[in-house]
Amino acid sequence: MSVIIITVIFAAILAFVLGIALGFFQKKFHVERDPKIDVVRAALPGANCGGCGFPGCDAYAEAVAMGRAPTNKCTAGGAATTEAVSKIMGVNAAAEDLVAVLLCQGTKEVALSKGEYVGIETCRAAKLSTGSIKACSWGCQGLGDCVRVCKFDALSMGEDGLPHVNYDNCTGCGMCVEECPQKLFVLVPKSRKGSVVLCSNRNVIKANVIKTCKTGCIKCEICVKQCPEKCITMVNGIPVTDYDKCTSCGICVQKCPTHAYKLLEVDVMGEKKKVPVLTEV
Repeated sequence: MSVIIITVIFAAILAFVLGIALGFFQKKFHVERDPKIDVVRAALPGANCGGCGFPGCDAYAEAVAMGRAPTNKCTAGGAATTEAVSKIMGVNAAAEDLVAVLLCQGTKEVALSKGEYVGIETCRAAKLSTGSIKACSWGCQGLGDCVRVCKFDALSMGEDGLPHVNYDNCTGCGMCVEECPQKLFVLVPKSRKGSVVLCSNRNVIKANVIKTCKTGCIKCEICVKQCPEKCITMVNGIPVTDYDKCTSCGICVQKCPTHAYKLLEVDVMGEKKKVPVLTEV
């Protein structure tokens, strides 16, 4: 019995000594927390989406306050958050609200499918196991990986088999860009105006493009030849617009035989979106 009492007394003394030691060392080696961390954190939206490249808002706030990260990385908060954080840090950092754009129009009606897919219901699994569910190996797989990772209810799968962006909710966090195995999403400034090709098919053989998708870019280069501003060039089989020169005249949209070209401010992000009319080529 005495052994037990001695053990209890010894343990209590040891715990007391360790407690005092811990308190001493905590005070001795205490590192003051920069108050700016909490101020920056309060200015962030708290989405913890990871769009800034950090695990969450707490980590990003600390990195900004310590000077290890720029003030314009919070895509969820957009330009307003960048302005607020930059003001706290005493720096100038211009930012523009970004949104995601899907570079594919391969709906169920126009894009040929290889057959019925039986497997794990994710785009990444389908890509790894089959190369592509659709005959167009560049097209959207339509299994909604992008929708599942979106934390802002900005993406939803349509009955046409494609994800649709709600531009009122999209924050440009970039999660869909990272998740899409086909790399079909791009981030563009929300205020951008001009033409864009909603196709990622880089097959240079016209017949093969039409065979797989009726709205695919057939590389005819009519857009390049007809553009009055000479702002369109072919890059890796896809027409690319120079937005510093583009005037949104819409000639490329009108002349494109497969209606792959669209105007960002009207057909993509506009309130009234034009329904593509298919043309036999």
